[in-house]
Amino acid sequence: MNIYREIPEIKKTLNAVVTVGSFDGLHPGHFKILDEVKNVVKDLKGSSYVITFEPHPRNVLSKDFGLRILTSLSEKIKILEEAGIENLVVLNFTKEFSQLTSDEFIRQIIVDKIGAAHMVIGHDHKFGKDRLGDVRKLSEVGKFYNFSVTDVPPESIDGEIISSSKIRTALAAGDLIIANKFLGRNYSLEGIVVAGMKRGRTLGFPTANIQPDDSNKAIPKNGVYVVKCDLEDKVLPGVMSIGTRPTFENNQEQILEVHLLDFNRDIYGKQFRIEFIKRLRDEEKYASKEDLIKQMQIDKQSAADVFSLKL
Repeated sequence: MNIYREIPEIKKTLNAVVTVGSFDGLHPGHFKILDEVKNVVKDLKGSSYVITFEPHPRNVLSKDFGLRILTSLSEKIKILEEAGIENLVVLNFTKEFSQLTSDEFIRQIIVDKIGAAHMVIGHDHKFGKDRLGDVRKLSEVGKFYNFSVTDVPPESIDGEIISSSKIRTALAAGDLIIANKFLGRNYSLEGIVVAGMKRGRTLGFPTANIQPDDSNKAIPKNGVYVVKCDLEDKVLPGVMSIGTRPTFENNQEQILEVHLLDFNRDIYGKQFRIEFIKRLRDEEKYASKEDLIKQMQIDKQSAADVFSLKL
């Protein structure tokens, strides 16, 4: 997949089929758009283009600047490449860039730089400072610039339209079943193993502390989860604790710790990918260290049962 991070780098190709969006989460609704792009590419014998933004526009334009993203840029690149997209344009979304009107965006990027022959757009997507860059606008200007447009309807599950915001809400509530269902796969995050307090080792449960690759990454609600971890081409089952260590600490710093089943190696500095399989329970404060150890043993066995492992 060709990746363009600066507008001057973009190369015009014959019969380019283009879609635009944040594509946060890359859920089934997004894949419906990508599938349509690839179908049109096949008909036109052209090339597929996805235009996306980094950082997420809402983290630049919103007053609270607090949007938690479902997919980091590195995750988005991997998923789009696996989906068979040929060209990815990652536009640096700044306050200055946000001042482009929909007409300017279409002319400068979609027409002059890419030379789109066809555009595919989601049912509710809008772009440009004036927020007029929707299917109606594209259809109007497409007649002038000689490109056609396909409007892709939303994707639903059990009568409910899938959206990134609904997935974020489910994760924040600890509803992993709904989050994974709407995402179309298990939610995951990537990060690096960093040094921690090593308290888990003293309890007989050595843990790896994870620092997410993107500080804006959405973290599921505090609690204990069964996870599957990718480490150096190995897939390892584990138990993940997300929280503030209330039994030992008295602060609000959120800590992500993973205990890998039947694994005990020094992996500081290693890249980690964590896939959330099942939520076990809320975070709790225990009266004693012994009570905590007892519960951790139960959690470990629960994770082993999920993976049909004998401890």
